[in-house]
Amino acid sequence: MADEGDILTDLNMDPAPNGADTSPVAGIISQYVKDLSVENPNAPASFQYTDQPQIDLQFNIAAKPVNDEVHEVELKINVSAKAEQGSVYLVELAYCGLVGMRNMPEEQMHAFMYAEGPRLLFPFARRVIADATRDAGFQPLMLDPVDFNGLYMQQLQQKAEQEAAAGGTPAGEA
Repeated sequence: MADEGDILTDLNMDPAPNGADTSPVAGIISQYVKDLSVENPNAPASFQYTDQPQIDLQFNIAAKPVNDEVHEVELKINVSAKAEQGSVYLVELAYCGLVGMRNMPEEQMHAFMYAEGPRLLFPFARRVIADATRDAGFQPLMLDPVDFNGLYMQQLQQKAEQEAAAGGTPAGEA
């Protein structure tokens, strides 16, 4: 039977010298509404509109470093609802999270900030949007789930295709 020291070695969980933490770690430290704007420009007439409004939904994801181990991930969501008679409402939300990352390769950090981070923040931003539309006097807008990992992979593939098309044959290949 193996003793406890053998188990730590087998699992590659040896403690780092001098208490140094060398394991990769990533997670949400905190989250917050950075900016929220709700407009109901045609009230009270907009409550009398009879046709179903057309919803235009736009997402934008940004990240910026706060320090070496913390980044701010910003999930921007813009929703505009328009009916034939005019604008119904407009909601602009910048929902952010402070993401802590340590001992991770650059490509994994990038993926966490632009795919996993937004996936973790989205349910909370979704609730803010639903509350904002309800508080504006309309039915709560329940956004459908978004596959941020799929969108991230799609954007990486598009970027690779654009670079290949622009650069032709990579250097060193004939």
